[in-house]
Amino acid sequence: MNNQKSIAAFKEAQQHIPGGVNSPVRSFRSVGGNPPFIAKASGSKVTDIDGNTYIDYVGSWGPMILGHSHPKVVDAIQHAAARGASFGAPTLAETEMAQLIKYLVPSIDMVRMVNSGTEATMSALRLARGYTGRDLVIKFEGCYHGHNDSFLIKAGSGALTLGAPDSPGVTEGTARDTLTAQYNDIDSVEQLFDKHKNQIAAVILEPVTGNMGVIVPEKRFIDGLRKLCDENETVLIFDEVMTGFRLGTGCAQALLGVSPDLTTFGKIIGGGLPVGAYGGRQDIMDLLAPKGPVYQAGTLSGNPLAMAAGIATLSLLQETPGFYDKLENSSALLEEGLRNNLKELKMKGVINRVGSMFTLFFTEEESVNSFADVMKCDTNLFGEYFRLSLESGIYLAPSQFEAGFVSAAHTREDIEETVKASYSALKKLK
Repeated sequence: MNNQKSIAAFKEAQQHIPGGVNSPVRSFRSVGGNPPFIAKASGSKVTDIDGNTYIDYVGSWGPMILGHSHPKVVDAIQHAAARGASFGAPTLAETEMAQLIKYLVPSIDMVRMVNSGTEATMSALRLARGYTGRDLVIKFEGCYHGHNDSFLIKAGSGALTLGAPDSPGVTEGTARDTLTAQYNDIDSVEQLFDKHKNQIAAVILEPVTGNMGVIVPEKRFIDGLRKLCDENETVLIFDEVMTGFRLGTGCAQALLGVSPDLTTFGKIIGGGLPVGAYGGRQDIMDLLAPKGPVYQAGTLSGNPLAMAAGIATLSLLQETPGFYDKLENSSALLEEGLRNNLKELKMKGVINRVGSMFTLFFTEEESVNSFADVMKCDTNLFGEYFRLSLESGIYLAPSQFEAGFVSAAHTREDIEETVKASYSALKKLK
């Protein structure tokens, strides 16, 4: 596979952009090698500047649920752009998007548009603190909520350890306000509530994780969080930036049967354009400026191009007969093929999948249900598997600790080709 142009492009980028990338995982540092520079994409495939085409399971890290360059989404963006790219003033599209989200997600009474998932989670946290008058927040090991200071916190040596900064530039004062618990361990959360009575403003989590690979919440855990938050008058925040409308029109919360107080969105609601949103209960959202005292603003919030792409995408998701059933069938076919590969080659590994999100963990463990389980995975083996897959034209997430995504554009032929390439890669690793 020729990749000389991408190698040269990456070398040039490093002279002008820190690390040569604008988001760290794109550097391929955890898997080795040089990242392909993408020139174009259509349907289930991306093509790099060297002319190599890959079956894509990154999908811009989730937004491309319809596949790349869907004609109706492209048409919506073009029509919006012809009317003007940004106004800094209200538009009808913003209200239409808010109404659509409210219609699809029953826990949402009101919604505020922002520009990224990080901005959405940051704002939701500020709102929860303003609503409760408390400072502390609980997050979970392995859950990523953007690069806001409050979320860049390590777990320390145990669930009761107060956060230590996970990045230079994060102050110790900020870190002290963040408590870390263990995902799928409700007892670790309960201990934090007992230790910090009447001090915890919010609990935030990915209801189904994607940022340490796909981890499914146990019923006792997710139901227990709702109960603890109710008992302690704490705001429960679901970070559905990744899972929102990926796992169904009602999002992960409908799948799990648990309603959060606030929800953050991103990715799919912008159809691939930069976007974010947060929404929830009326009494909490009413505290936002200009109606209430909690300030949050953004020049490009509700950008007409992003609104147009998002409305087109969400409309297609709910209007296309059997959309999620077909997506489930494709995803299940991929999972079955990968499982059969491991079984036939007698190789150890765990495949976690929820809907069209999946992760193949290279591990000796029988299951992967927590951050501790994830950290036992063989990242070197994954790196080799990733490189072999890429050489075979399969573009996976360049990290063991990320989810892969199936889109509506992936055909049965795509899936079969992927399974075949996976078998070949695994056989070479054996």
